[in-house]
Amino acid sequence: MKFRTFAFALLYTVCAGTLQAQKYEGLADTPPMGWNSWNKFACNIDEQLIRGIADAMVESGLRDAGYIYLNLDDCWHGQRDSLGFIQPDPVRFPSGMKALADYIHSKGLKMGIYSDAGRTTCGGRPGSYGHEYQDALQYAKWGVDYLKYDWCATEDINAKGAYTLMRDALRAAGRPIYFSMCEWGTAKPWEWAADVAHSWRTTGDIFNCFDCVDQHPGWAAYGVLQILDMQEGLRKYAGPGHWNDPDMLEVGNGQTVNEDRAHFSMWCMLAAPLILGNDIRNMSAETQEIILNKEVIAINQDKTGIQGLRFLREDGLEYWFKPLTDGDWAFCILNRTTEAKSCTIDWQRFNLYDEVSKRFTDFDSKTYRLRNLWTKKEEGDTRKGRTLTISGHDVVLYRLTPVKK
Repeated sequence: MKFRTFAFALLYTVCAGTLQAQKYEGLADTPPMGWNSWNKFACNIDEQLIRGIADAMVESGLRDAGYIYLNLDDCWHGQRDSLGFIQPDPVRFPSGMKALADYIHSKGLKMGIYSDAGRTTCGGRPGSYGHEYQDALQYAKWGVDYLKYDWCATEDINAKGAYTLMRDALRAAGRPIYFSMCEWGTAKPWEWAADVAHSWRTTGDIFNCFDCVDQHPGWAAYGVLQILDMQEGLRKYAGPGHWNDPDMLEVGNGQTVNEDRAHFSMWCMLAAPLILGNDIRNMSAETQEIILNKEVIAINQDKTGIQGLRFLREDGLEYWFKPLTDGDWAFCILNRTTEAKSCTIDWQRFNLYDEVSKRFTDFDSKTYRLRNLWTKKEEGDTRKGRTLTISGHDVVLYRLTPVKK
Protein backbone atom coordinates (compact mmCIF):
# COMPACT_ATOMS: atom_id res chain seq x y z
CA MET A 1 0.00 0.00 0.00
CA LYS A 2 2.83 2.40 0.87
CA PHE A 3 4.50 1.74 -2.48
CA ARG A 4 1.22 2.34 -4.34
CA THR A 5 0.73 5.60 -2.50
CA PHE A 6 4.27 6.66 -3.34
CA ALA A 7 3.87 5.66 -7.00
CA PHE A 8 0.64 7.65 -7.30
CA ALA A 9 2.24 10.68 -5.67
CA LEU A 10 5.22 10.45 -7.99
CA LEU A 11 2.97 10.14 -11.06
CA TYR A 12 0.91 13.11 -9.93
CA THR A 13 4.05 15.17 -9.35
CA VAL A 14 5.41 14.28 -12.78
CA CYS A 15 2.18 15.24 -14.50
CA ALA A 16 1.91 18.51 -12.57
CA GLY A 17 5.50 19.32 -13.42
CA THR A 18 4.89 18.61 -17.09
CA LEU A 19 2.01 21.08 -17.14
CA GLN A 20 4.06 23.83 -15.48
CA ALA A 21 7.23 23.11 -17.47
CA GLN A 22 9.21 26.17 -16.46
CA LYS A 23 12.15 27.01 -14.24
CA TYR A 24 11.71 28.92 -11.03
CA GLU A 25 11.95 32.66 -11.60
CA GLY A 26 13.41 35.21 -9.20
CA LEU A 27 16.38 33.07 -8.17
CA ALA A 28 18.98 34.74 -10.38
CA ASP A 29 18.13 38.40 -10.88
CA THR A 30 21.88 38.94 -10.41
CA PRO A 31 24.63 36.35 -10.90
CA PRO A 32 24.85 33.84 -8.03
CA MET A 33 27.64 34.12 -5.49
CA GLY A 34 28.99 31.33 -3.34
CA TRP A 35 31.58 28.59 -2.90
CA ASN A 36 32.09 25.17 -4.50
CA SER A 37 34.21 22.28 -3.28
CA TRP A 38 35.71 21.04 -6.56
CA ASN A 39 38.60 23.36 -7.46
CA LYS A 40 40.37 22.90 -4.14
CA PHE A 41 39.17 19.58 -2.77
CA ALA A 42 37.90 17.55 -5.78
CA CYS A 43 36.53 14.27 -4.38
CA ASN A 44 38.00 14.76 -0.90
CA ILE A 45 34.90 16.11 0.80
CA ASP A 46 32.95 15.14 3.92
CA GLU A 47 30.48 16.73 6.29
CA GLN A 48 33.15 17.98 8.67
CA LEU A 49 34.81 19.95 5.86
CA ILE A 50 31.49 21.39 4.66
CA ARG A 51 30.47 22.46 8.16
CA GLY A 52 33.85 24.14 8.56
CA ILE A 53 33.39 25.96 5.27
CA ALA A 54 29.95 27.14 6.39
CA ASP A 55 31.47 28.54 9.57
CA ALA A 56 34.22 30.26 7.60
CA MET A 57 31.79 31.83 5.15
CA VAL A 58 30.16 33.60 8.07
CA GLU A 59 33.28 34.43 10.10
CA SER A 60 35.24 35.80 7.13
CA GLY A 61 32.44 38.13 6.04
CA LEU A 62 31.82 36.28 2.79
CA ARG A 63 28.16 35.64 3.54
CA ASP A 64 27.54 39.29 4.31
CA ALA A 65 29.33 40.27 1.08
CA GLY A 66 26.81 38.18 -0.91
CA TYR A 67 28.37 34.72 -1.11
CA ILE A 68 25.38 32.70 0.03
CA TYR A 69 25.59 29.35 -1.81
CA LEU A 70 27.68 26.57 -0.29
CA ASN A 71 27.87 23.95 -3.03
CA LEU A 72 28.99 20.34 -2.77
CA ASP A 73 30.44 19.16 -6.04
CA ASP A 74 31.06 15.57 -7.18
CA CYS A 75 31.67 12.54 -4.90
CA TRP A 76 29.13 13.12 -2.11
CA HIS A 77 27.10 10.22 -3.47
CA GLY A 78 26.53 6.82 -1.96
CA GLN A 79 24.24 4.26 -3.62
CA ARG A 80 20.55 4.24 -4.44
CA ASP A 81 18.15 2.60 -2.02
CA SER A 82 15.72 -0.19 -2.88
CA LEU A 83 13.28 2.32 -4.40
CA GLY A 84 15.96 4.04 -6.47
CA PHE A 85 16.45 7.15 -4.33
CA ILE A 86 20.03 8.42 -4.13
CA GLN A 87 21.70 8.40 -0.70
CA PRO A 88 24.83 10.21 0.51
CA ASP A 89 28.05 8.35 1.17
CA PRO A 90 27.43 6.92 4.68
CA VAL A 91 31.10 7.18 5.70
CA ARG A 92 31.68 10.75 4.53
CA PHE A 93 28.23 12.07 5.41
CA PRO A 94 27.03 9.94 8.32
CA SER A 95 24.55 12.54 9.55
CA GLY A 96 22.84 12.68 6.16
CA MET A 97 22.15 15.53 3.77
CA LYS A 98 19.07 16.88 5.54
CA ALA A 99 21.08 17.50 8.71
CA LEU A 100 23.89 19.10 6.70
CA ALA A 101 21.43 21.36 4.85
CA ASP A 102 19.86 22.36 8.15
CA TYR A 103 23.27 23.35 9.50
CA ILE A 104 24.09 25.38 6.37
CA HIS A 105 20.70 27.10 6.53
CA SER A 106 21.22 27.90 10.22
CA LYS A 107 24.21 29.99 9.14
CA GLY A 108 22.10 32.08 6.79
CA LEU A 109 23.48 30.25 3.76
CA LYS A 110 21.98 28.11 1.01
CA MET A 111 23.05 24.58 0.10
CA GLY A 112 24.02 23.39 -3.36
CA ILE A 113 24.52 19.88 -4.63
CA TYR A 114 25.87 18.19 -7.75
CA SER A 115 24.65 15.57 -10.17
CA ASP A 116 25.06 14.57 -13.80
CA ALA A 117 22.74 14.06 -16.76
CA GLY A 118 24.53 10.82 -17.61
CA ARG A 119 24.68 7.35 -16.18
CA THR A 120 27.53 8.26 -13.88
CA THR A 121 29.04 11.51 -12.66
CA CYS A 122 32.48 12.62 -13.81
CA GLY A 123 33.84 11.05 -10.61
CA GLY A 124 32.16 7.72 -11.28
CA ARG A 125 29.25 8.09 -8.84
CA PRO A 126 25.61 7.40 -9.76
CA GLY A 127 24.28 9.90 -12.28
CA SER A 128 20.68 11.06 -12.57
CA TYR A 129 19.93 9.42 -15.94
CA GLY A 130 16.60 7.59 -15.57
CA HIS A 131 16.13 8.96 -12.03
CA GLU A 132 15.60 12.65 -12.72
CA TYR A 133 12.27 13.02 -10.90
CA GLN A 134 13.39 10.87 -7.99
CA ASP A 135 16.57 12.89 -7.56
CA ALA A 136 14.72 16.19 -7.74
CA LEU A 137 12.29 15.00 -5.07
CA GLN A 138 15.17 13.87 -2.87
CA TYR A 139 16.95 17.20 -3.21
CA ALA A 140 13.74 19.04 -2.29
CA LYS A 141 13.26 16.76 0.73
CA TRP A 142 16.80 17.48 1.91
CA GLY A 143 16.40 21.25 1.50
CA VAL A 144 18.76 21.79 -1.42
CA ASP A 145 18.77 25.27 -3.00
CA TYR A 146 21.14 24.88 -5.99
CA LEU A 147 21.89 22.08 -8.46
CA LYS A 148 25.00 21.90 -10.62
CA TYR A 149 24.18 19.37 -13.37
CA ASP A 150 27.17 17.97 -15.27
CA TRP A 151 27.55 16.23 -18.65
CA CYS A 152 29.76 13.14 -18.23
CA ALA A 153 28.72 9.66 -19.44
CA THR A 154 26.07 11.13 -21.75
CA GLU A 155 26.68 9.13 -24.91
CA ASP A 156 23.61 9.22 -27.20
CA ILE A 157 21.79 11.67 -24.88
CA ASN A 158 20.35 14.88 -26.29
CA ALA A 159 21.51 17.89 -24.25
CA LYS A 160 18.43 20.05 -24.68
CA GLY A 161 16.15 17.16 -23.83
CA ALA A 162 18.18 16.06 -20.82
CA TYR A 163 18.41 19.49 -19.25
CA THR A 164 14.78 20.32 -19.96
CA LEU A 165 13.80 17.04 -18.30
CA MET A 166 15.70 17.94 -15.12
CA ARG A 167 14.26 21.45 -15.18
CA ASP A 168 10.77 19.95 -15.23
CA ALA A 169 11.70 17.52 -12.46
CA LEU A 170 12.98 20.33 -10.25
CA ARG A 171 9.82 22.31 -10.85
CA ALA A 172 7.62 19.33 -10.10
CA ALA A 173 9.47 18.68 -6.83
CA GLY A 174 8.06 21.96 -5.56
CA ARG A 175 11.16 23.61 -4.06
CA PRO A 176 12.79 26.63 -5.73
CA ILE A 177 16.24 25.35 -6.75
CA TYR A 178 18.76 27.33 -8.78
CA PHE A 179 19.61 25.23 -11.87
CA SER A 180 23.21 25.46 -13.10
CA MET A 181 23.84 23.66 -16.38
CA CYS A 182 27.37 22.30 -16.75
CA GLU A 183 27.22 21.09 -20.34
CA TRP A 184 30.57 22.76 -21.25
CA GLY A 185 29.06 24.77 -24.13
CA THR A 186 29.17 21.86 -26.57
CA ALA A 187 25.53 22.22 -27.67
CA LYS A 188 25.60 26.05 -27.59
CA PRO A 189 23.19 26.30 -24.65
CA TRP A 190 23.19 30.10 -24.80
CA GLU A 191 21.00 29.76 -27.88
CA TRP A 192 18.23 27.72 -26.20
CA ALA A 193 18.63 27.47 -22.42
CA ALA A 194 17.28 30.83 -21.19
CA ASP A 195 13.99 29.21 -20.16
CA VAL A 196 15.65 25.98 -19.02
CA ALA A 197 18.34 27.01 -16.53
CA HIS A 198 19.51 29.99 -14.52
CA SER A 199 23.04 29.70 -15.90
CA TRP A 200 24.96 27.54 -18.34
CA ARG A 201 28.62 26.75 -18.71
CA THR A 202 30.10 28.23 -21.85
CA THR A 203 33.39 26.28 -21.86
CA GLY A 204 35.22 23.26 -20.59
CA ASP A 205 36.72 23.29 -17.11
CA ILE A 206 38.88 26.10 -15.80
CA PHE A 207 42.48 25.25 -14.84
CA ASN A 208 44.48 26.97 -12.09
CA CYS A 209 46.63 28.95 -14.51
CA PHE A 210 46.31 32.46 -15.93
CA ASP A 211 47.49 31.79 -19.47
CA CYS A 212 47.83 28.12 -20.50
CA VAL A 213 45.98 25.00 -21.59
CA ASP A 214 46.01 21.73 -19.65
CA GLN A 215 45.70 19.18 -22.45
CA HIS A 216 44.43 15.63 -21.84
CA PRO A 217 43.51 12.85 -24.28
CA GLY A 218 40.15 13.90 -25.70
CA TRP A 219 39.66 17.00 -23.54
CA ALA A 220 41.37 20.06 -22.13
CA ALA A 221 41.11 22.48 -19.24
CA TYR A 222 41.78 26.16 -19.79
CA GLY A 223 43.48 29.10 -18.13
CA VAL A 224 41.79 32.38 -17.29
CA LEU A 225 42.72 34.15 -20.54
CA GLN A 226 41.70 31.20 -22.70
CA ILE A 227 38.26 31.06 -21.07
CA LEU A 228 37.92 34.83 -21.32
CA ASP A 229 38.49 34.65 -25.08
CA MET A 230 35.81 31.96 -25.40
CA GLN A 231 33.16 34.43 -24.22
CA GLU A 232 33.41 36.44 -27.45
CA GLY A 233 29.98 36.91 -29.04
CA LEU A 234 27.98 35.54 -26.09
CA ARG A 235 27.08 38.69 -24.16
CA LYS A 236 23.76 39.22 -25.93
CA TYR A 237 22.46 35.95 -24.49
CA ALA A 238 23.02 36.82 -20.82
CA GLY A 239 20.81 38.84 -18.50
CA PRO A 240 18.79 38.74 -15.30
CA GLY A 241 17.64 35.18 -14.67
CA HIS A 242 19.93 33.58 -17.28
CA TRP A 243 23.72 33.94 -17.16
CA ASN A 244 26.71 32.82 -19.16
CA ASP A 245 28.97 30.82 -16.84
CA PRO A 246 32.72 30.77 -17.66
CA ASP A 247 33.28 28.37 -14.71
CA MET A 248 34.29 28.83 -11.11
CA LEU A 249 36.94 31.13 -9.70
CA GLU A 250 40.53 30.03 -9.00
CA VAL A 251 41.27 33.10 -6.87
CA GLY A 252 43.33 32.11 -3.84
CA ASN A 253 44.58 28.83 -5.29
CA GLY A 254 48.18 29.88 -5.96
CA GLN A 255 48.29 32.35 -8.83
CA THR A 256 49.92 35.73 -8.23
CA VAL A 257 48.02 38.54 -6.56
CA ASN A 258 48.01 40.44 -9.87
CA GLU A 259 46.51 37.43 -11.65
CA ASP A 260 43.91 36.84 -8.96
CA ARG A 261 42.90 40.50 -9.11
CA ALA A 262 42.62 40.39 -12.91
CA HIS A 263 40.72 37.08 -12.83
CA PHE A 264 38.19 38.40 -10.32
CA SER A 265 37.81 41.72 -12.17
CA MET A 266 37.13 40.08 -15.51
CA TRP A 267 34.53 37.68 -14.08
CA CYS A 268 32.82 40.73 -12.60
CA MET A 269 32.94 42.48 -15.97
CA LEU A 270 31.43 39.35 -17.56
CA ALA A 271 28.48 39.35 -15.11
CA ALA A 272 29.54 35.77 -14.41
CA PRO A 273 28.57 33.66 -11.40
CA LEU A 274 31.07 34.33 -8.63
CA ILE A 275 31.62 30.85 -7.22
CA LEU A 276 34.77 30.66 -5.11
CA GLY A 277 36.95 27.55 -5.23
CA ASN A 278 39.67 28.17 -2.64
CA ASP A 279 40.06 27.02 0.97
CA ILE A 280 38.36 29.94 2.64
CA ARG A 281 39.32 28.63 6.09
CA ASN A 282 42.92 29.60 5.36
CA MET A 283 43.05 32.71 3.16
CA SER A 284 45.79 35.27 2.79
CA ALA A 285 45.00 38.91 3.46
CA GLU A 286 45.51 39.60 -0.27
CA THR A 287 42.93 36.98 -1.25
CA GLN A 288 40.41 38.33 1.24
CA GLU A 289 40.95 41.86 -0.04
CA ILE A 290 40.14 40.73 -3.59
CA ILE A 291 37.05 38.61 -3.01
CA LEU A 292 35.58 40.94 -0.38
CA ASN A 293 35.94 44.16 -2.39
CA LYS A 294 32.33 45.31 -2.32
CA GLU A 295 32.80 47.98 -4.99
CA VAL A 296 34.10 45.40 -7.46
CA ILE A 297 31.39 42.92 -6.48
CA ALA A 298 28.85 45.67 -7.21
CA ILE A 299 30.02 45.69 -10.84
CA ASN A 300 29.11 42.02 -11.06
CA GLN A 301 25.85 42.38 -9.16
CA ASP A 302 24.61 45.48 -10.97
CA LYS A 303 20.87 45.09 -11.48
CA THR A 304 21.06 46.10 -15.14
CA GLY A 305 22.53 42.65 -15.72
CA ILE A 306 24.48 43.39 -18.90
CA GLN A 307 27.70 41.57 -19.65
CA GLY A 308 30.81 43.61 -20.40
CA LEU A 309 32.07 44.49 -23.88
CA ARG A 310 35.66 44.13 -25.07
CA PHE A 311 35.95 47.29 -27.13
CA LEU A 312 39.63 47.38 -28.12
CA ARG A 313 42.75 45.22 -28.11
CA GLU A 314 46.03 47.05 -28.57
CA ASP A 315 49.66 46.36 -27.66
CA GLY A 316 48.80 43.53 -25.28
CA LEU A 317 46.12 45.57 -23.53
CA GLU A 318 42.36 45.10 -23.65
CA TYR A 319 39.85 47.87 -22.97
CA TRP A 320 36.48 46.74 -21.59
CA PHE A 321 33.24 48.60 -20.84
CA LYS A 322 30.22 47.39 -18.86
CA PRO A 323 27.02 49.48 -18.69
CA LEU A 324 25.70 49.95 -15.15
CA THR A 325 22.63 51.49 -13.56
CA ASP A 326 21.99 55.24 -13.44
CA GLY A 327 24.18 55.93 -16.47
CA ASP A 328 27.38 54.62 -14.89
CA TRP A 329 29.96 52.48 -16.68
CA ALA A 330 32.64 50.09 -15.50
CA PHE A 331 35.88 50.60 -17.44
CA CYS A 332 38.60 47.98 -17.18
CA ILE A 333 42.04 47.75 -18.80
CA LEU A 334 43.52 44.25 -18.80
CA ASN A 335 47.21 43.64 -19.38
CA ARG A 336 47.47 40.21 -20.98
CA THR A 337 51.27 40.27 -21.07
CA THR A 338 53.76 39.47 -18.33
CA GLU A 339 55.46 42.88 -18.65
CA ALA A 340 54.26 46.22 -17.29
CA LYS A 341 52.54 48.30 -19.97
CA SER A 342 51.93 52.03 -20.14
CA CYS A 343 49.07 53.63 -22.02
CA THR A 344 47.61 57.08 -22.47
CA ILE A 345 43.83 57.30 -22.34
CA ASP A 346 42.18 59.64 -24.78
CA TRP A 347 38.53 59.36 -23.78
CA GLN A 348 37.35 60.49 -27.20
CA ARG A 349 38.65 57.19 -28.61
CA PHE A 350 36.04 55.46 -26.51
CA ASN A 351 32.93 57.12 -27.84
CA LEU A 352 31.03 53.91 -28.43
CA TYR A 353 27.51 52.64 -28.89
CA ASP A 354 26.61 49.40 -27.14
CA GLU A 355 23.98 47.48 -29.08
CA VAL A 356 23.02 45.31 -26.11
CA SER A 357 22.28 48.14 -23.67
CA LYS A 358 21.34 50.64 -26.41
CA ARG A 359 23.57 53.23 -24.75
CA PHE A 360 26.32 55.60 -25.81
CA THR A 361 29.31 56.50 -23.67
CA ASP A 362 29.09 60.08 -24.95
CA PHE A 363 32.54 61.15 -23.81
CA ASP A 364 32.29 64.08 -26.23
CA SER A 365 29.30 65.55 -24.39
CA LYS A 366 29.40 64.02 -20.88
CA THR A 367 31.91 64.20 -18.07
CA TYR A 368 32.37 61.23 -15.77
CA ARG A 369 34.03 61.05 -12.37
CA LEU A 370 36.66 58.29 -12.05
CA ARG A 371 36.67 55.95 -9.07
CA ASN A 372 39.55 53.44 -9.00
CA LEU A 373 37.94 50.36 -7.48
CA TRP A 374 41.16 48.64 -6.41
CA THR A 375 42.93 51.62 -4.86
CA LYS A 376 39.54 52.95 -3.68
CA LYS A 377 40.52 56.47 -4.67
CA GLU A 378 38.89 59.20 -6.73
CA GLU A 379 41.07 60.02 -9.73
CA GLY A 380 39.56 63.09 -11.31
CA ASP A 381 37.27 62.98 -14.30
CA THR A 382 37.19 62.42 -18.05
CA ARG A 383 37.76 66.02 -19.07
CA LYS A 384 41.46 65.22 -19.28
CA GLY A 385 43.32 62.21 -20.59
CA ARG A 386 45.60 60.26 -18.32
CA THR A 387 48.65 58.00 -18.55
CA LEU A 388 48.63 54.71 -16.67
CA THR A 389 51.07 51.89 -16.07
CA ILE A 390 49.53 48.45 -15.62
CA SER A 391 51.57 45.59 -14.19
CA GLY A 392 51.83 42.30 -16.04
CA HIS A 393 48.74 40.07 -15.79
CA ASP A 394 46.92 42.83 -13.92
CA VAL A 395 44.09 45.31 -14.40
CA VAL A 396 43.00 48.85 -13.72
CA LEU A 397 39.29 49.01 -12.93
CA TYR A 398 37.26 52.23 -12.78
CA ARG A 399 33.67 53.10 -12.10
CA LEU A 400 32.61 56.04 -14.27
CA THR A 401 29.78 58.14 -12.87
CA PRO A 402 28.23 61.03 -14.85
CA VAL A 403 28.78 64.48 -13.39
CA LYS A 404 25.42 66.19 -12.96
CA LYS A 405 25.23 69.63 -14.50
